[in-house]
Amino acid sequence: MTTERTALTRSELADLLTDAAQSVSSILTAEYPTAAARSYLHPVLGALAAGPQVVSELNDRFEEFVAAEPRPATSAGLFALASYASALGWLTESFAELTASVDEICTRVGIPTEPGAPVVAASSGTERDDAFDFAFSVLELAAIRSAAEVAGLAPDAYVEVLSQSLLAASRITDACMEISSGLLEDAGLLGEANDHLRLGDDPGSLPSLVRSLLARMEAAQ
Repeated sequence: MTTERTALTRSELADLLTDAAQSVSSILTAEYPTAAARSYLHPVLGALAAGPQVVSELNDRFEEFVAAEPRPATSAGLFALASYASALGWLTESFAELTASVDEICTRVGIPTEPGAPVVAASSGTERDDAFDFAFSVLELAAIRSAAEVAGLAPDAYVEVLSQSLLAASRITDACMEISSGLLEDAGLLGEANDHLRLGDDPGSLPSLVRSLLARMEAAQ
C-alpha cells in the first residue's frame, strides 16, 4: 500500500531552492590539485571536477520532487518546479560548454586521450617572446617562461591556453552566480507570508530564473 505524501509547504519549497542555490555556489569554491605541467588548466579544474556531481545531485532531487505524490499542482509548487528546472537546465548547459572549452584547450596543447601520455609542445623553445613585451612586466615574463617550460609549451602558446582557461572559468563563474542568485530570489518569494504568488501570462509572475533564460534567448536571436 502506497502512502500518499502531503504537498510541500511554501517554506519547504523555499528550502528546496535554497539548498539548490548553495549546491551551485559550492562549485565556485571547489579546488582540485593541478600538476605543474597542467598549470594552464588550474582556473577550470575545480569547477570541472565538482560540477558533474552537483548536476547529478540536483537532478536526483528534481526527479524526487517531480515524482512525489501528490505532484506539484499549486501555484507555489509550479513556481518552484519552474525555477528548479530552469536552474538545472542552465547549469547542465553551462557545464557542457565548460567541458567543450577544456577539450579545446587540451587539443590545442596536444594532450592525447590516452592516460599517461606526454604533452606535445605546441611550438619550440622561447620563440616569439617579444610578443609579450608590451603586456607583461619582467617578473611576469619570467614566471610565464618558467610555467611554459614546465608545461612543455612555448610562452606564447602557454599564454594563449591560459587565457582560454581563464575565459572558460569566468563564464562558468558568471553562470553559477546567476543561477544561485536566481534560486535564492525565487526562494525568497516563496518564503514571503503573503499569498499573491501565481503563475500567469505576466512576465513578472514568472520565476527569476525563467525570466533570465527568456531574456538570454531573446538576446541570442
